[in-house]
This record gives sequence, C-alpha cells and structure tokens, in this order.
Amino acid sequence: MEITAMFFVLLLVLIYLMASIKIVRQGYQYTIEHFGRFTSVAAPGFNFYPAFFYRVGRKINMMEQVLDIPGQEIITKDNAMISTDGVVFFQVLEAAKAAYEVSDLYVAIMQLTTTNLRTVMGSMDLDETLSKRDEINARLLAVVDQATEAWGVKITRVEIKDIRPPADIVNAMGRQMKAEREKRASILEAEGSRASEILRAEGQKQSQILEAEGRREAAFRDAEARERAAEAEAKATQMVSDAISGGNTQAINYFIAQKYVDAVSQFATSPNAKTILFPVEATQLIGTLGGIGELARDALGKGASEAPAPSPAPPARRKGPFEGPAE
Repeated sequence: MEITAMFFVLLLVLIYLMASIKIVRQGYQYTIEHFGRFTSVAAPGFNFYPAFFYRVGRKINMMEQVLDIPGQEIITKDNAMISTDGVVFFQVLEAAKAAYEVSDLYVAIMQLTTTNLRTVMGSMDLDETLSKRDEINARLLAVVDQATEAWGVKITRVEIKDIRPPADIVNAMGRQMKAEREKRASILEAEGSRASEILRAEGQKQSQILEAEGRREAAFRDAEARERAAEAEAKATQMVSDAISGGNTQAINYFIAQKYVDAVSQFATSPNAKTILFPVEATQLIGTLGGIGELARDALGKGASEAPAPSPAPPARRKGPFEGPAE
C-alpha cells in the first residue's frame, strides 16, 4: 500500500514537473502570466515555470510576416473610381506590447492600412495614382509604421499590388496615349526635316564658298600666267630690239616671220572657215621677209654703208585651169 502511494506521489511530481517545463520554438516568444498578470517573456529554448502558479499567456510570432490587404474601391481626387489591393510586411519587436497593447494585432494592422490607403490615394489624381506608386508606398509606410510603434510592431514594407481603373477610363487613356505618340512622331518628323534642310543649306553654302575660292584661285593663276607671258613677250621683244640696234637684221626677220606664220595659222583654226584657198609659197615669204628687212635697214640709217641685198625675183604666176597660153 505504501509503495503504491509513493508511486502515485512520484507520478504526480513528474506530471507537475513536466507541466512546469516550457519549450519555446525558435522564432517565437511566449508571455508568462502569474495568476493572470504578465511577469516575463519566455525566450526560445528550455524554460521552467512552476505549474498552477505560472502559465503561458500569448504565443507571439517574432518572424517577419505578410498581411494581405483585400481589394478596395477608392475615389480619387478627380472623382475617378479605382480598385486597388496590397500587402503589408511587418515584424513584432516586443512580444509583451504586441500581446497586451492591442486586442487583435492582425485585424488592427489590416484596418489601419486600409484606412490610410483610402486617405493617401483619395488625395491624389488618377494619373498620380498610376504613376507614383513609390510615393504611395512611402507615405503608407511612414503613417502605418508610426501608428503601430506603440504595439511593438515594425512595418518593414507596404506595397500596392494592383490598381485597376474603370474600362472607359482605360479606353480613354489608350486614345490619349495614341494621340500623344502621334504628336511626338509628328514633332520628330518635323525636327528631322528641319535638320535635313539646315544641313542641305549648309552644304550648299560650303559648296558655293569652295567654288568661289576655286574661281578666285583660278583667276589668280590665270593672271599670274598672263603676267609671266607678258614678261616673256616683253623680254623677247627687248632682245629683238637690242639685236636690231646692234645691226643684226636676222633677228627682226625671225620675229616678223614668226608673227606672219602665226597670223596665217589662225585662218586654219577659224571656226567660220570650212575651206581656205590661200597660195603661200616659200619664195614669196622669203621675198616678203627680205623686203621688210630692207625697210628696217633703211629706217636704222645703214642703207648707205651697206649694199642692198638683191631681192629675189617674184615667182611666175601660175595659170588657172581656164586661162589660155601667155602672150
């Protein structure tokens, strides 16, 4: 009988000890209450609190959690109805505050985020709500994090998942985008035409400048060539004049003969002459040169001292095909 009683007592002690041991999983913290009053927080691992005197109040998840915000119908500042939803990332930093400062932490965070989402997006135009999601997220994060600080909760991120405008507004936005793109295309095309015309005008200007410079250089070269030719002509004339002054009649004969030949050759190169009948014989040319030489000698006053050279007899005149015998 005594053995049975001792066994029963040992069993009760074992049950009491097992009830007093609290094993807390990693990532959680338990609040410990002493007759209903919060006393401490049980950290992850092995904890011993006497049963019947201490009990676990709340099991708080200390890991970062995600709370889904259901879709909301919001009226923007310009009276456009949009539907939006989002997510909230938060983490409990103080288990005691999260357990005893708010009744239902998850419902409180969701309601707080939903209310501020309506407030923030309702103060913006439709275009702003569609193009400034980062600004909406930042404003929501600042407001909700400040409100949940008293609950021992840190809001790490607030994200807007989707914004759905009405179908008619979507169609109007599509037409607006198309018109805007057509406007940009027209502007770019006009700017391209303008740039092309400017470049073409610049090219023509540069071409005219280069052409004018070329004409100027060519004129300068032509003038320089004429000047050199004139100088050579003057030098040749001076040499001939000096030779004549020295009594050399061959020089003037050569000079006059050259001019005579040049004059005769111009008849052949005349664009208006197709056929030229011009009887020129060497004896006539020599006789002419001789006569010119005698005139030059008389002009220089040397005819008295030197015997005049006999001029060659003129050649016999040729008969034409229709002329008779000479009398």
